[in-house]
Amino acid sequence: MSWKRKRNYKGKTLYYSMSSKLRREGKSNEDFEIMLASLPLEDIIALKLELAGKPVNGRLYGLELWKSIAYVARDAVIKFAFSASRSKKEAQRFIGVSQLQFNKLMTKYETMSFFVTNEEEGS
Repeated sequence: MSWKRKRNYKGKTLYYSMSSKLRREGKSNEDFEIMLASLPLEDIIALKLELAGKPVNGRLYGLELWKSIAYVARDAVIKFAFSASRSKKEAQRFIGVSQLQFNKLMTKYETMSFFVTNEEEGS
């Protein structure tokens, strides 16, 4: 039956987007995203660290930056995987981990609660 229209699968995570979430919260806009896209990732991280250190004269004592950078980067990769995929399964395959490990990571980094807003929880 080739005349039947095939149904496109749209997973639960299809509408998860970092850009949309930050725009809804008023933390981003189109101009900011264009400027941000022109910078390499290393410069963005360095700039963010510099801005975080300005109020305390560049002294981020007590922050084990070298040890915590892996946690920060993994959190960012998981959020990106959700933004770039249509389903949890696709996000799991995207980052290349087993389903059990993926579920542990989602719990550890609280990924679902980051994307789901209070309005979406009620419906």
